Amino acid sequence: MQTILRIGTRGSPLALAQAHETQARLMAAHDMPAEAFEVVVISTSGDRIQDRPLSEAGGKGLFTKEIEEALLAGRIDIAVHSSKDMPTQLPDGLELSAFLPREDARDAFVGKAAKTIAELPRGAKVGSSSLRRQALIRRMRPDLDVVMFRGNVQTRLRKLDEGVAAGTILAYAGLKRLGLEHVVTDLIPLDVFPPAPGQGAIGIETRIGDRDVEKMLAAVHDVPTGQALACERAFLAALDGSCRTPIAGYGTIEAGKLSFAGLIISPDGTQSHTVELQGPAQDAARIGGEAARSVRAKAGEKFFDGWL
Repeated sequence: MQTILRIGTRGSPLALAQAHETQARLMAAHDMPAEAFEVVVISTSGDRIQDRPLSEAGGKGLFTKEIEEALLAGRIDIAVHSSKDMPTQLPDGLELSAFLPREDARDAFVGKAAKTIAELPRGAKVGSSSLRRQALIRRMRPDLDVVMFRGNVQTRLRKLDEGVAAGTILAYAGLKRLGLEHVVTDLIPLDVFPPAPGQGAIGIETRIGDRDVEKMLAAVHDVPTGQALACERAFLAALDGSCRTPIAGYGTIEAGKLSFAGLIISPDGTQSHTVELQGPAQDAARIGGEAARSVRAKAGEKFFDGWL
């Protein structure tokens, strides 16, 4: 059978799991065989650069650049991403047009020396490459030694086994998609460890105006997830969010009502400001922008200046 849709993805086990979940949902929605789809693996700069934090190498766009180039060139028809890896500004001609139903957005602690962050001995090393997670760890336990931890899920778990750190924090959604829930020693509550905007949601990027593809994706798009992500991404965009700015944000939809909680925090975990807003789900992007303006007013315009 002729390929109908080419799905672009990174080559990590988690990225492939997300691409195959997208394929399976499209097969079910349109009663199409697996042969109608081709999963195209694309190596990204973010995958290749492992020796320094992304904030020093060029930001989260390093996980999407080459895939987006392939999409614009017509070598793939859709791109499947972890939504939290997506910059708020997309290349001209591209859009995030669909989101799959969101998984659990909590962060999970995987501990070797202790089951929880609270139980770690003083001075223990905790590995993370995320400025948000680093800042939240330091807020909880300023006595811990937070070390940079790059690599895919399997690489980070191997580093734990090798004793590079006493524990690390990973997105629970990714562990579930990989069937690795059993490695989790503690699920951290959202109010203690608020997630990155978009965490747990698979986003699908397309060329603007590709009506045939949009029609196919409409059958698998989850409206509440899309509304929550519109709010979270608007919050991030209005704060100029990047890999250099520790920002958390999480929206939930219930009975057409959006509830959003946002946080900005200094990298050392000593200063933070929060915001909570509610409103109609159809106003998600406006609420996200309003939340950003509110938290910026609390923090002051110079809040982020010292961290750059």
